[in-house]
Amino acid sequence: MSGYDYDLFTIGAGSGGVRAARLAGGLGKRSGLAEAWTVGGTCVHRGCVPKKFYVFASHYGHDIEDAAAYGWTVEGVKFDWPTLVAAKKKELSRLEGIYDGVLDNANVDLFKGRAVLEDAHTVRIGDQTIRAENIIISTGGTPFVPDMPGAELAITSNEIFDLDDFPKRLVINGAGYIALEFACIFAGLGADVAVVYRGDMPLRGFDDDVRKAVHREMTEKGVTFRFESNISGLEKSGDGLRVQLDDGESIDCDQVLVATGRVPNTDGLGLEAAGVGMAKNGAVIVDDYSKSQVPHIFAIGDCTDRVNLTPVAIHEAVCLIETLFKDNPTIPDHEFIPTAVFTQPPVGTVGLTELQAREKFPDVDIYRAEFRPLKHTISGRAEKVMIKTIVDGATDRVLGIHMVGMDAGEVIQALGIAVKSGLTKAQMDATMAVHPTTAEELVLMYDKIS
Repeated sequence: MSGYDYDLFTIGAGSGGVRAARLAGGLGKRSGLAEAWTVGGTCVHRGCVPKKFYVFASHYGHDIEDAAAYGWTVEGVKFDWPTLVAAKKKELSRLEGIYDGVLDNANVDLFKGRAVLEDAHTVRIGDQTIRAENIIISTGGTPFVPDMPGAELAITSNEIFDLDDFPKRLVINGAGYIALEFACIFAGLGADVAVVYRGDMPLRGFDDDVRKAVHREMTEKGVTFRFESNISGLEKSGDGLRVQLDDGESIDCDQVLVATGRVPNTDGLGLEAAGVGMAKNGAVIVDDYSKSQVPHIFAIGDCTDRVNLTPVAIHEAVCLIETLFKDNPTIPDHEFIPTAVFTQPPVGTVGLTELQAREKFPDVDIYRAEFRPLKHTISGRAEKVMIKTIVDGATDRVLGIHMVGMDAGEVIQALGIAVKSGLTKAQMDATMAVHPTTAEELVLMYDKIS
């Protein structure tokens, strides 16, 4: 142990990095943590948390519209963008203080500055050099911006939360979950939103019935989709921007959000100098235990490009601490991960898509229902719920559940436990329904459609 300043030094104070550093410190290990930006990382400051606040804000507009049908009279409704931005900043500042306190209580030394590896055990932060027995890379991801004329005029998810002015006309490049969540947010707040995407349907990689349902519901709420189209360039036009499409058409707008994916945030960390292997996209190559090709250098979270979700990064951190310091080698479990997309209505999903299931299993049963939720039988809104269950016909085990509808994220969290535990369709059928709820349809789908 002599010659090392720390038993564990973590580079990157996002959700995974903070958890690893804190757990190590709580075990009495000498734990250090470096962060070049803000403690909490993307999830707390540029992702999950502020995004959910803005989802709440945008949804109030729909709720106010629906309230009239239920007897409420609401006059003088208006939305103030600066108020929302200020409220968000205040809450995120509070959360950052909590993170700082948690690290301090766990005796973690926090270094504010960019950390660079000089070799397998040496980290440089400014003029300071630190020696660590074990090093974790947990630097997350960063938005990918395509190379095109005028790309510097666009914004990414890093900037969109803090715009000085609300964009009344917004063009979004991409149709993944980040793109669609912001499309719903800004449409709900009153903007005209157009989504430009090279494919023929949003949410690539999700179940096809989910993709169709989300497209239908977002179109119903006023979002315009330009499928099989690419942005070829951007230019200034008057007080706004002009988006040039590869089919020769153009769209005038106030802002362009590029949401075409994220890449590992590993540039300039000195990984090559330390001998750490990386994939072509910059992801740190790790084994099942999150160990890189260099002994004592590990990586967790989005910088490994395995499953890029905050709870997964935290889980990988917990497993790594078990492996390093508790004599309990633990492999992160990446199967049957429940997740949500906070579109409006939201998506909840766990397990295999129908396509994935049919590729892996010879006998697959499909159960699906679409219906108008009780709330909207009075509000008059055309919104529908889609619920789909995918079952292994040979064993009756549930392979996947997919939902588009109110509270889908909350519903899928509970279902994730059941699916992970080996839930069967017979057990679902034997469960009593909670009436009247949207989720009761999950236990009332007795007849398979294919």
